[in-house]
Amino acid sequence: MSINTEQFAAANKAAVDSLLSVANTALASAERIANLNLETARAAFEDSAANTKALLGAKDVQEALSIQASLAQPNIDKAVAYSRSVAEISTQTQEELAKLVEAQFGDFQKSVAGMLEKAAKSAPAGSDVAVAAVQSAIAAATSAFDNMRKSAQQVTALAQNNIAAATSATAKAAKKAK
Repeated sequence: MSINTEQFAAANKAAVDSLLSVANTALASAERIANLNLETARAAFEDSAANTKALLGAKDVQEALSIQASLAQPNIDKAVAYSRSVAEISTQTQEELAKLVEAQFGDFQKSVAGMLEKAAKSAPAGSDVAVAAVQSAIAAATSAFDNMRKSAQQVTALAQNNIAAATSATAKAAKKAK
């Protein structure tokens, strides 16, 4: 069994397409994070200017302390919202990358199964054991990949739950402190 130039070119094109998909996903995620950071910085600057004006307009120390205390909760809420946005972007990116990997693994499995089938048809008599061993190895690899994928999903869900719990606890603690 030999690989012709068309098969080689197709395999190279598939590899390049796969890398471009991963790169585009990573760049889209980086762009979303950069936009979030820029928006957050702009809002923080505007809030800081407004807060400074409010503090400078205070008539006495008591009013200044009151204004300052009233500014704490909105800042905590904004920090919590920022953390949630970063977690959401990260989760979406992870999901997109996982889909790409699953698709690539599925294509790889089909390709190997096709090659194995061709090899089995043209294999000399008595090679049944070798073909069965390769098929068994492929089944084991598929099972291991499925287990890895399920574990990654569980870890992602656990991380999301932990982020949500930490964010909620921070918001509650800030409200109690107020």
